[in-house]
Amino acid sequence: MQPNDLLTGDLRIGVEHRVRFCRAALEATSGTTPPIVEELARLPRTATGFRPRMLPVVDGGFAAANPDFAARLRRTIESAGSAMPAIDEPLVVPGGEGSKSDPAVLESILNALDRGRICRQSVVLAIGGGAVLDVVGYAAAIFHRGVRLLRMPTTTLAQDDAAMGVKNGINHRGKKNLLGTFAVPTSVLCDLDLLGTLADRDWRSGFAEAVKIAVIRDEALFARLERDAKAIRERDRSASEPVIRRSAELHYRHILEGGDPFELGTARPLDFGHWAAHRLESMSNHRLRHGEAVAIGVALDSTIAMLDGRIDETTQRRIVATLLELGLPITAPELDDLDGLMQGVEEFREHLGGVATVAMPIRLGASAEVQPPGREEVAAAIAILQR
Repeated sequence: MQPNDLLTGDLRIGVEHRVRFCRAALEATSGTTPPIVEELARLPRTATGFRPRMLPVVDGGFAAANPDFAARLRRTIESAGSAMPAIDEPLVVPGGEGSKSDPAVLESILNALDRGRICRQSVVLAIGGGAVLDVVGYAAAIFHRGVRLLRMPTTTLAQDDAAMGVKNGINHRGKKNLLGTFAVPTSVLCDLDLLGTLADRDWRSGFAEAVKIAVIRDEALFARLERDAKAIRERDRSASEPVIRRSAELHYRHILEGGDPFELGTARPLDFGHWAAHRLESMSNHRLRHGEAVAIGVALDSTIAMLDGRIDETTQRRIVATLLELGLPITAPELDDLDGLMQGVEEFREHLGGVATVAMPIRLGASAEVQPPGREEVAAAIAILQR
């Protein structure tokens, strides 16, 4: 080659993004194979005679509420024989956003991966809410430059949003998701039965993401949420499960069809309300659940959109009323610290790079990317919500 020669080409890597909803993921019903066995059986064997290993990492909150789960998981995997990975003892890690902020949690996962000799043909099974899926996914993505990851989300928020993405991350230096990776999971297995032991607060919290995506992407979904909010809050399966599935589908379709799955641009079209939500989580030292912070962020940005003339007052009132009927907050004491809250705009801009934009509704089911709100707009919207 000469000094100025150029090599260029289109590097395309075909990766399947597989999401499956089911019930009783560990059980064989009517002679069928347990869903988790079916998902693990799909993993290709690249070396003859080699049996991969599997490390389950379990959310501590879920483990405490389901003390027999680990034993049932082991029985299911071992009864399927040598076609399954050899299963290691589960590692239980703290649940909630604190797991993403504590370096000891990440280190414990890396230690378990090393101790269990998890190789690139083996698999990490992440069982838990969105925060645990994030930190386990991050560990899996950086260990050996990436080992296989199977997600089993156990919260409404993880099933209707977080588990659909291809992002993993941890909090660092007081900033949400400052360290992270993009990595497509081998499979996502959403067992709706796993939501049964979820605390009511966490149950409600997850539907903030459903409201978020309904407002900006699906008017029919919003109408369902508005109509069934009380039944959803009271955990009626016939009302809640179609919402969880549709919200998950909308998030999933955006990853596949939105044109920017690794967020190389200056917009995150599905992060309506999130510039404030992420900041509120940090300001509250994670007293606010992610979904609760998102609910406040959605209420705030909907009010800003009304003040800017993008949506009418009736639409804003419907959004806020639906959040409240779901049992979600629309204000928090942290909103009184306007200087602290406005740092969220800069952190959002920094996270995306360049001149960032934020999604704002222009009617129910549609949005536009606009410049982030200014201090006066935010203050006016807060005043309306705090009346």
